Amino acid sequence: MSDAIKHECGISVIRLLKPLEYYKEKYGTAFYGVNKMYLMMEKQHNRGQDGAGFASIKLDVKAGERYMSRVRSCQQQPIQDIFAQINDRINNELKEHPEYEDDVALQKKYIPYIGELLLGHVRYGTFGKNSIESVHPFIRQNNWMHRNLIVAGNFNMTNVHELFDNLIQLGQHPKEMADTVTVMEKIGHFLDDAVAKLYKQIKKEGYTKQQASPIIAERLKVYKILRRAAKNFDGGYAMAGLLGHGDAFVLRDPSGIRPAYYYKDDEVVVVASERPAIQTVFNVPYEEVKELDPGAAIIIKKNGTSSIKQILEPKERKACSFERIYFSRGSDKEIYQERKALGKLVFPQILEAIDEDIKNTVFSYIPNTAETSFYGMVKEAQNYLNKKKEEQILELGPKITGEQLHEILEVRPRIEKVAIKDAKLRTFITQDSSRDDLVAHVYDISYGSVNKGDNLVIIDDSIVRGTTLKKSILRILDRLSPKKIVVVSSAPQIRYPDCYGIDMAKLEDFIAFKAALALHEDHNSMHIVEEIYKKCLTQVQSKDKDVVNYVKDFYAPFSAKQISKKIGELLSPDGINAEVTIIYQTISSLHKACPKNLGDWYFTGNYPTPGGNRVVNRAFINFYEGNNERAY
Repeated sequence: MSDAIKHECGISVIRLLKPLEYYKEKYGTAFYGVNKMYLMMEKQHNRGQDGAGFASIKLDVKAGERYMSRVRSCQQQPIQDIFAQINDRINNELKEHPEYEDDVALQKKYIPYIGELLLGHVRYGTFGKNSIESVHPFIRQNNWMHRNLIVAGNFNMTNVHELFDNLIQLGQHPKEMADTVTVMEKIGHFLDDAVAKLYKQIKKEGYTKQQASPIIAERLKVYKILRRAAKNFDGGYAMAGLLGHGDAFVLRDPSGIRPAYYYKDDEVVVVASERPAIQTVFNVPYEEVKELDPGAAIIIKKNGTSSIKQILEPKERKACSFERIYFSRGSDKEIYQERKALGKLVFPQILEAIDEDIKNTVFSYIPNTAETSFYGMVKEAQNYLNKKKEEQILELGPKITGEQLHEILEVRPRIEKVAIKDAKLRTFITQDSSRDDLVAHVYDISYGSVNKGDNLVIIDDSIVRGTTLKKSILRILDRLSPKKIVVVSSAPQIRYPDCYGIDMAKLEDFIAFKAALALHEDHNSMHIVEEIYKKCLTQVQSKDKDVVNYVKDFYAPFSAKQISKKIGELLSPDGINAEVTIIYQTISSLHKACPKNLGDWYFTGNYPTPGGNRVVNRAFINFYEGNNERAY
């Protein structure tokens, strides 16, 4: 994306089903699980480059032996950093103790990070919180093995205040009001409760305290704990948890907002945020990697058995469409086709914008993830031209000359790599305060790729703030002297904040919101803006289920084309010669391209959970009152 919008997280869970000696014999190393986790995290590094964490649990260790390990980093290359730390520790142990080299039992006993249960996490730092304390996994420690809880996730809760209050009512004293902490403590509370009840029951059966421990682990019903803990969760989530004795789970929200996939065979169970990561790392076909159903959890017991349990009743499926447009890797079989379809379906609007003059139009894209939708756009342009050529040839009939035929066939879409991204500059542009100074130099252009007076069509994933377009891209594209620059967004207009894991929290950041506000000013309808503010205020104390999204009224007086036209005016830099036209994907075409991922609340305001309506109204109140803060 030309705008720096961040997604929160990617998760990976690996459970080795065989003894570590098995992997040593078959794959040559007892570090098989650690190596696979490194690959899983690298294959999902697109989901987070500000922090990474790794945790492991060893099964069946003796009392007094360390069985949980964790390492986290928020260095510039966090995945490489944590695995460098792991490798250094392993290599130092092997150097100091050569006897460990071929003895898997000694490796497991004395070397940290080597375990049968592993959890990996990558994240983007959001709203200034990028300290090591914010990096997952989080640990809730206890001297009872089964009360230890390690949690990591790709999630955001809209009702963190309510969850925090629930913990206080339970008698707890949470250390902070962060959704990760509140979620972990909520699960931890019901874990403690379940363990305590089992302990009493087992004691009544005549077992000793020491005998009770493994029996508790065997009888613990993780799905029941999750049902009690997740009862009031409002948000989008795919959260993973490890229990100290060796149980594990991954729970997905009931609307399917955040993604989760799993694969299992006789050697391994693996769960991740993205299907291609599992396919590539474990070399398995597309069909064998299953999607975790909304509201369901995959539960992996300490004994290696796994099952899918319905934790929460599934709601209407509203899987995040931004996953398909941008966040997930385009190597997924379905996502690749969907992104091509996005380019194809926006082409009729492009054709209208260039007055069907393909001969004098250059097609390009803003690197890198818009490349796939670019292919779809160009293929549709070729289909359009083939149809035109067919009509011309049939019209001329048998009298057509070789010269005429050659002239007709010679017309094809002109494809150039016009914009070039300077990847080295990207890492510096992470904070709003520094972005404006450096953003002008993030892109360069291919001089000579466009003839003077051509139309230039350039496609991007989405146009969110428009900052990079105005301050950099349009200015440098104008140096090529095109007659018209048509900027195409493969996504619709982003009009509403996200509250389920994408860092888009303030209405006034969105160029579509700014354009609609400017239109209200042009049409002398600012009284509507004030009325919306007052309506939002009346709902502040309402229960989430009763809240209505009144911000829809803000956009209602104007068509999508009117707003797009105003966006073009707002983003046109002073002094450029080319006419600027902005085109956005339509909502109907988005749904056609991505039929399984109909979550579109940032485009339509149709939030899948009640908390979303409260968040968007709060965002409008913040805008109107001039409060520069997040709505959740």
